Amino acid sequence: MAIGFGIIGCGMISRFHVKALAETRGAKLIGCFDRSTASSEKLAAEVGCTHYPTLDAMLSDSRIQAVTIGTPSGAHMEPGVAAAKAGKHVIVEKPLEITLSRCDKLIDACAKAGVKLGAIFPSRFHESSVAMKKAVDGGRFGRLTLGDSYVKWHRTQAYYDSGAWRGTWALDGGGALMNQAIHSVDLLTWLMGPVVEITAHTATLAHERIEVEDTAVATLKFANGALGVIEATTAAYPGYLKRIELHGSNGSAVLEEEDLKTWDFAKLTKADEAIRAAMQKSKSTGGGAGDPSAIGHHGHAKQFTDFVAAINKDREPAVNGPEGRRSVEIILAIYQSAETGKTVKLPLAKDPVLKARKAGKKL
Repeated sequence: MAIGFGIIGCGMISRFHVKALAETRGAKLIGCFDRSTASSEKLAAEVGCTHYPTLDAMLSDSRIQAVTIGTPSGAHMEPGVAAAKAGKHVIVEKPLEITLSRCDKLIDACAKAGVKLGAIFPSRFHESSVAMKKAVDGGRFGRLTLGDSYVKWHRTQAYYDSGAWRGTWALDGGGALMNQAIHSVDLLTWLMGPVVEITAHTATLAHERIEVEDTAVATLKFANGALGVIEATTAAYPGYLKRIELHGSNGSAVLEEEDLKTWDFAKLTKADEAIRAAMQKSKSTGGGAGDPSAIGHHGHAKQFTDFVAAINKDREPAVNGPEGRRSVEIILAIYQSAETGKTVKLPLAKDPVLKARKAGKKL
């Protein structure tokens, strides 16, 4: 029997959820809800699902066993907790939430209710990302020395002006890091392992009427001793594909969006020949570099497939709540370092007290 899904939040990202669910075996879209009745009615009419006038109406429908949440970032916790209390499994668009305490409330609610919680990071499910992870776990890089993430994207002023929540601390939770580069932050730390120290700078350089950063640079120290860099901006015209670079004593690999651009190891295998042959065939979409809608839904489909399997097999999703929390913690530590001018050690004991966030000012 297919798992019935409800969509909470009917903005742009909901269309990708619809497409992904349509390609997910064992899943069926039942209905949608948004605080804007017009938005949910529009989506329901587009895809032929049920429109619910209230969240309670959706959560009381026995046909729905799981929900996807695509509301503004700082409004993930409340519908997620409500869904968990109603016995629904929950999968949430990035970021899981915008503070550690809100992440923890959502994680705890799902654990208490005995439902699955997933954080959507589709980049982990690309074949190229999986190949890099396998190479790391297999020790092929030797001693890891550098792990870098570069997200040099472009967003117009009109993008930030298009929604009152965009570029605010209260609902966006941050800027180029929390909204755009968090996918790469997650992927980098999934590959390289835990971050233990961060030193950072952030700035708002090319946009007006936003409280958050549009440019950030952070240096990292990983638990394994390797060093790294995170660069993120929405102020690099016209926008370029995101890059992840891993280097070690015995190998190097560079991932550009979904495509492996470099795959060099001291000891090559037959599998490497196939990987290098595949590298000649570009598979990447625009990746959202200059247009937030220019992304594919195939990564979402693979992640939803994993989430359905987790429900049916009663196991943890590949990207569960604590995994989703990790990138939020790193980004908050970057904000803390940028504001204080000091190196920040991880893990954080609690949410940093950010004067900029409290005052609603730019970092």
